[in-house]
Amino acid sequence: MARIDFENHFATTEWLAAIHSDALEVPEWSIAMFTPDSPVSAALVDLGEGRIKAMDEAGIDVAILSLSAPAIERFEPLAGTKLARRTNDALAEAVAKYPDRFLGFAALAARDTEAAVEEFERCVKELGFVGWNTHSNFGDSYLDEKRYWPLLAKAEELRVPIYIHPDNPIIPQFLPYGWGLAGPSFGYGAETALVMMRLIIGGVLDEFPNLKIILGHYGEGLPFMMDRVNRPYVQGHVRPNPSMAPTLKRAPADYLRDNMIVTTSGNYSTDAFVCTKNALGFGRMVLGSDYPYESMTTCMEFLRSQSMSPSEQEQLYQTTGSTLGVKV
Repeated sequence: MARIDFENHFATTEWLAAIHSDALEVPEWSIAMFTPDSPVSAALVDLGEGRIKAMDEAGIDVAILSLSAPAIERFEPLAGTKLARRTNDALAEAVAKYPDRFLGFAALAARDTEAAVEEFERCVKELGFVGWNTHSNFGDSYLDEKRYWPLLAKAEELRVPIYIHPDNPIIPQFLPYGWGLAGPSFGYGAETALVMMRLIIGGVLDEFPNLKIILGHYGEGLPFMMDRVNRPYVQGHVRPNPSMAPTLKRAPADYLRDNMIVTTSGNYSTDAFVCTKNALGFGRMVLGSDYPYESMTTCMEFLRSQSMSPSEQEQLYQTTGSTLGVKV
């Protein structure tokens, strides 16, 4: 049984410089940790022995590497497209050097949709990446908007998942409170859950029924909400209004059960683990550590403390990943 980590972040020195430049407008508090000499920056750019040592100490066999937030989707499209391609090439070099330990998620500058579709195909077919890691917002827009549907169609065609990772929210009511509200404690997860619900309520998953969407942190709270998101529909309170949203083919929770996969990243609560297991089952759960923002060792120690049979462990650590096309 291989333990496959679906949320393990990296960066390049070029990306670190770019997020501090005028090319990216984000709150200063959101990039304060990315100084050149910070431990986080050092861990992000380590695509070699240091990262592998941390994996070995934790008991993680394979890491699927994804570019950190702030999102490359926020950059001006032309600059973002060039940066994405160079970043993907750097990641491909690391995967080629350590093929038994690393896999890759593509980084795409989605606002240049045509170029992003081409890069997506290159990343999967030529570089061997296993999906696309995108973010909860693109600076001015969200993934469900129709201008991004060609990327969703390409993911479905390529039969690879889309990982929606949190980024600094664009919901203005979060921002006055800074990191304490807009960051990982609440705003990150709340906006990412919003994006998943927009994909459902907007009819995107009826249009692309075979899409697989991965969310971290046990689905950003959505497993707890399974009955709640259905109530207005089963009670008949939602009236069809195509100008607002299409009539759904199924209840909202059905899409969560069928199209969403969740990871274990950054939430070390037994209550959250049990709720997710009961709501979705291990067939919709994969390992995620959120390294280097969280410790791989802490993640694995928490999971080893949870009640799982050997077959459930295998499902969590490897088998569900294989259904997503991740072969090790």
